Order: sequence, then C-alpha cells, then structure tokens
Amino acid sequence: MVFAAPNEALARARGVLEDDPSPWHASVAHQAIGIWQRDWGDLRLALHHLRRARDLAVRAESPDREADVLAALGVALIHAGRTRQGLEALERGVAVSSGHTRARVLFRRAYASWVLGRHREALEDVRRAIPVLRQVDDVIWTARALTLRATVHLALGAVDRADADFAAAEELWDTTGQDHDKADVVESRGLAAFRQGDVPVALRLLDEAEERYAKLGTPSFMLSIRRCEVLMAAGLAPEALAVADAAIGVIDGIGGQSTRKAELLLVAARAARLAGDANTAIARAALAVRLFAGQRRPWWETHARLVLIEARLSAGRASGRLVADAAAVAERLASFGAPAAPEASLLAGRIALSLDWTQDAERHLAVAARSRHSGPPLARMTGWAAQALRARVAGSRRGVLEACRRGLDVLDDHRMTLGASELRARATAQGAELAALAQRVSLDSGEPRRLLMWSERWRATALSTPPARPPADPELLGQLTAFREIAARAEEARGGGRPVPALEREQRRLEREIRSRTLHMRGDRPGAEDRFDPGRLLDRLGGTRLVELAVLDGRVQVLLCGDGRVRRFEAGLLADAEAEAEHVQAGLRRLAHPGAEARLPLVEAMGRRLEELLLGPAAAHLGSGPVVVVPPGRLHRVPWALLPALRERVLSVSPSASGWLRARETAPPPRDRHVLVRGPGLATGGAEVPELADRYGRPTLLEHEDARVPRVLEELDGAALAHIAAHGTFRADSPLFSSLRMADGPLIVHDFERLDRSPYRIILSSCDTARLAAVGADELLGLVTALLPLGTAGVVASSAPVNDHAVVPLMLALHKGLADGLSLAEALRDARAALPDDALHQATGWAFTAFGAA
Repeated sequence: MVFAAPNEALARARGVLEDDPSPWHASVAHQAIGIWQRDWGDLRLALHHLRRARDLAVRAESPDREADVLAALGVALIHAGRTRQGLEALERGVAVSSGHTRARVLFRRAYASWVLGRHREALEDVRRAIPVLRQVDDVIWTARALTLRATVHLALGAVDRADADFAAAEELWDTTGQDHDKADVVESRGLAAFRQGDVPVALRLLDEAEERYAKLGTPSFMLSIRRCEVLMAAGLAPEALAVADAAIGVIDGIGGQSTRKAELLLVAARAARLAGDANTAIARAALAVRLFAGQRRPWWETHARLVLIEARLSAGRASGRLVADAAAVAERLASFGAPAAPEASLLAGRIALSLDWTQDAERHLAVAARSRHSGPPLARMTGWAAQALRARVAGSRRGVLEACRRGLDVLDDHRMTLGASELRARATAQGAELAALAQRVSLDSGEPRRLLMWSERWRATALSTPPARPPADPELLGQLTAFREIAARAEEARGGGRPVPALEREQRRLEREIRSRTLHMRGDRPGAEDRFDPGRLLDRLGGTRLVELAVLDGRVQVLLCGDGRVRRFEAGLLADAEAEAEHVQAGLRRLAHPGAEARLPLVEAMGRRLEELLLGPAAAHLGSGPVVVVPPGRLHRVPWALLPALRERVLSVSPSASGWLRARETAPPPRDRHVLVRGPGLATGGAEVPELADRYGRPTLLEHEDARVPRVLEELDGAALAHIAAHGTFRADSPLFSSLRMADGPLIVHDFERLDRSPYRIILSSCDTARLAAVGADELLGLVTALLPLGTAGVVASSAPVNDHAVVPLMLALHKGLADGLSLAEALRDARAALPDDALHQATGWAFTAFGAA
C-alpha cells in the first residue's frame, strides 16, 4: 500500500503500532514506515524503523518476513551511502528466503545494483526474478521488475529493449491501483523518450509524472534528476541548475538519500558547466566524486570525473594530466558500456589538440568518431565533431566541412522535432562548435562566399519555419486568459501602490504552466529545408547591399554582398562593439527625456565609434543604394540608423540573409485590410491613431474596451498592415512573455504564435518592442522574431525607450510614406528626415528600426 497511497499507508501503519500488535504485524508496520521515510523522508528514521522491523521479524520466527525486511533495509543502507552493509543485508535476505519471497528480494538487490551502477549484475538478478513472479501471478512485482529492467537497459543505451519492457509493464500497471508505481513508469517513459531524442514528449511525460506525484504528496528526486537531463539537452542549463540545487536543498532539509544527493550534484555540475559557470561546476562535480567514491559507486564516480574534467577545461586548465585523466575516464566508461564513452574520448582529443599533441588527439578522436552513425542525435553529433577535428588535424579542408555538414544535418533533424520556437532556438547551441569549425576553415580558405554560406548555416535557424501551434487547445487558451486577467489585476494594484505578492505568485505559476505546455509541442519533422544559395541572394539583391556580420575568434568579419559578389572586410572586436552598444543605449535613454540636448554630440560620437567597430573599411564600399544589415545575435540592440554611413540610407535589419530572402518573396494578402490598435495608459493616448484612422478611410479601429486580446488577435490575423500603439514590456528573464498592454491585460509572444498568419506589415509604436534575447548558437527570442516566421514580411519597432510625444510625428510621417507606396525602410528613412531637428526627435528616429523586406 505504501506505493499506492503512501500517506494513507503511513497513517495505517502508525495505527497498527498503537494497538499492541503481534511481532509479525509490528514488523510489517515498522517496515512500511521505514520505506516511507526511506523514499520521501528522513533516512535516519528509515533505518531505525527498518532495523526494528528486522528484529521483530526474527522474534516472529518468519524467515520470509525477515528476508523481506532485510531487502528493504539493504536498499535504505545503499541510499545512505553504506554500500557494504547494504549489500550484506541483501545477501542475507537472498540466503534466508525462498520461492516467491526470494524473487522479491532479488528484485530489490537488482534495484540496489542499478543505483550503484552495476548494470550487468542488476540484469542478472531481475532475469532470475521475473519468471518466478510471473509464475505466481504477482502482477505488481512483475511490473516493478519490468520497469527496473527497462531503466537498466536505458542506462546501457538499449532504447528498443527498454521500450518493450516499459510497454509490458504499463499494461500490467493499468490493472492495479499502485499510483506511485504508475507515476514512476510515466517518469521512466519520459526518460526513454529523451534517450530517443524526443524532447517535447519527454517534457510532457515528466510533467505528467510530477502531477501524479503531487497528488500523492511525495517528492521524487529521481524525477528532478531526469528533468535536469532533458532541460540541459533542450539548452535550458540555467533552469536545470536551479532545479538541481532546489532538490539538493530539500534532501538536505529532510535528511534524505545521500545517493540521490550525489546524483543531483552531478547533474548540477553538468548544468553549471553548460551555463558557463565553470567554478560552480568544479565545486559540484568534486563533491559528487567524493560522495560516489564513498558510496562505492564506480559507474557514477566515473561520470562525475568526466564532468569535473570538462569543467576544469572550461576554466582554462588544460594540461597533459588532464588528457590522461580524460582518456582513463573514456576507457572506464567504455568498460561499463556507458553511452557517454564517446563524449569522454572527444574530450581527451580536444585537450590533446589544445596542447598540440596531434598523435594522441587522433587516437582519442578516432574512438569518439565511431558514434557518428548510430545512437540518439546528440551522440551522433559528438561523433561528427570528433570526425571534423580529425579532418582538421589531417589538413583536410573538405573533410572538415563534410563532417560539419553531416553533424549539423543531425541537429536540424533533431531541431525540427521541437514544436516550440524557444526549444528550437536553444537547441542550436549544440552545433556551435561544428559551425565555428566550418567558419574557421572557410575564412582560412580566403573564400568569402563559402564563409557566408556557413555563417547562414547556423544563423537564425529557429526562424526558418513557424513554431508548432495548437490554436484549438482549450487548456492553453484557458491558461492564457487566466494569465492575462491576473497580470492585469497585478498591474492595476501596483499602479495604486498596493502590495501584490499573492497576485505575482499566481502570475508566475501561470507563466510556468503556459511555458510548460508550449514546450510539449512537437514539430512536424518536415523534409529537408531549402539550403541557402549565395547566388540566389546576389540575384535578388539588385542595387541593394547586404552586410552580414560574422564573428570568428572574437573579431567581426564583414561580408558585403552586392554587384554579383561577396567581399570580406575585417572590423573590430565584438566585445568592444557590445560595450559601445550598451553606452549608446544609455545615451538614447537619456535623450528620450527633455533637457538632455547636451548629450547629443556624445551619442553621435558613439555612433562613429560603433561604425568603426562593426563596419570597418566596408563602410566606404556600401554604394548609394539600400542596405540590409544582418548582425549576430549579440548585437541586436545596436541602433543601426545612428551609424554615419547608414544614417540617411534606406536601411533594414534581418536576423539572417535567408530570412530577408523569405521576407522579400512573401506575397501580401489579397485584401488590403488595415488594423489600428490603441492600448491604454499611453502618455499621448496614442494620439497618432485617430489621425491615421481618418487618413485610411475605413480601417479596423480597436481602442478602449475593443482593444482586448481575443478581438485584437482576430483582426490581426491576415491583415495587410497593423499599427499597434501600446506600452511594450521586454522580459529578459522570459522573452516569450514580452508583451504589449491591451485593455484586458498583456498581449504576449505566445499569443502571436497562435495566429494563422500574422500581418504582412506591423508597426509597433512603443518602447523596447525590438528588444530580443540572444540564445542558442546565434538565435533571438522576442516579439519581432516571433512575427517573422508567421507571415510578416516587415516590422518597424524600437530597440530603446522612446518619448511618447516624439513618436507621434514620426509615426504620422512613416504612414505618409507608406500611403505613397514606399516600403517600411524607405518610409522610415523619410520620416526621420521630416522630424524636427532637435535631440529628442533625432533620438526617437534612431531608436526605431525596420526589420525584414516589406
């Protein structure tokens, strides 16, 4: 009963002990309490109750009762880190038991072997137990044994065998009331989906398991560990670190299992390393190594040593000793049959290469490269990365590019199984090394066109296709509505100076649920995408110049496309450009307020400095026509119109050259429908909107109570032009919750992703609507990038705070140009020129950017 209704079992067991039970009954009650404390409470209390249960079983003169308790006690001792004593208790349990009871004890010993990383011993014990359990028709324990065997198969990389066992176990669980065991198998199926590379299904199953555990009131530290693994694979390492550290805190607080604490420390170390925190990774991994060693768990200890070596390398501690350590870890992992062995060999090869030990590097990389043809996507990418490094050592430029291409193809296939744009964007980080290798080879070859191809190969790939959208999902729609209502109430309370902690907690809860549900969405896994063709780009450019900025070894490389060719120029350091861009943002914030005119020359000087850093000598070769800038993700906040060479040009920005081509070839909708939206709380009241309504004749005008999110989305879908005057909020912590304030609350990025087709052109006349979060390899998340894959060909938005009053004349001038048949970029250039010649209006003009090609 303790795994069907844990808390009820605990209460019943305590009730038995209050009624002066017989030794046999008291033994059962103490064992149930001990199991409850072992798995969800204080391990010291668990050991006390299980030892008491053992002594009472001896008094009851029941060998099978004693054996059953010894098995539970042995597992508890293992989880307490007392491996020798735990194994002795399990051995004694096997010795004194027989028949059906012995099969159950063998299952527990198999479980202990799995915890210790002794997978072959675990498989042998469960192989002996299952026939006996089936023979006596013990459904519950047969299902447990099948679930355990499947989990061991997963640890060894045998996913197909695991699937078969999970399916058989699930059929059996459906005939029982063992709710905790059912939750456990759902959790394990989530792990299996992850091992097969299906991240959305893994997240959905782990969330389902968490809901089941929550109903039972039992924490699951194994679930936290598995969730961390999936989050890391999805590029969400900071979240994984937070989950692991929180679970460690809970274990420490209740005096829980030291085995699970060690495993949580291991995943925390991996997450910290992936999040770029090498020192935290070293500290967590070193502690995990010590705990695993003390627990006599060599399989786990070796995995922890692998992470420790990776973290030390990230901290810049490459050495000959580190090569030897990585090689030893790789050899030991291979002896265990662990799927991580190729990763360790690749690590040894990388370190050897950094020390110019080419022969050692080739030996280790050759071993790692064997994984490139089989296994889950990330394992195959490990193999292709090793193969690319081997080719580089051998001096084969063609070999490097072929390996990089094959590896990134694997990543593309994996990425297209992800429905959520956030996961697609973050997953690209897995290909950063391959793309950088290919770019380096292309740069060394002196072929700018090839460098352009590889720059595009991994740039803004998340925008290449729309995210999967479940517009009819009633649960998601309900969550979005509830979120909007709570957010609006919190905003109103804050405006009145009232405390809102309860509302903010509920808002965060709803955000988590919405995000979780969107991460569950699977991609359609379409066929091969159109590959970027430089020739096609050059044909379509005409008199336009496209400037793509690539970053290699920290320096900006300018690829100038036009006149049928691609030329390369070298500019400044990316770090210097980022710092200067932040200074410019601060300057624009000051200029958005009256009285800051004296800062205008300083901001203009910053613009000249940015031009030197970002364009270098290419600025003199831009010609006289329109310019499209394709910056790296980390430079998305640059106000490009501030650069002297671009200030008076027809200028647009695109996340990628491929994206610009798609936007240029996007056909406008058949109906020329205009939508004007005016949200609440603007300093000017959205003063440009009524005048625009008069100018356009009979547009769809949404204001006051009509400007509610459901109605706004309905009208925006398929519009030719939308103008939205509303307060914008960028959420750096969660970019897809960046919003525009409507009458009934925030209109967020997740709302826009439900549109069948977003407006062909959109003008966002509010602050910070062009702010984006750089994630993954070179991806961007935010409002603008959500619109571009959904059918929007052009967006005008602001990357800085702006003065509401100064925005009005800019918007009116912009729409005048559109009415005259100009593109967004052309109309924005003319609108800037038409503004009053003062610091406030100039800064407002510089803050707005035209994105896309409409």
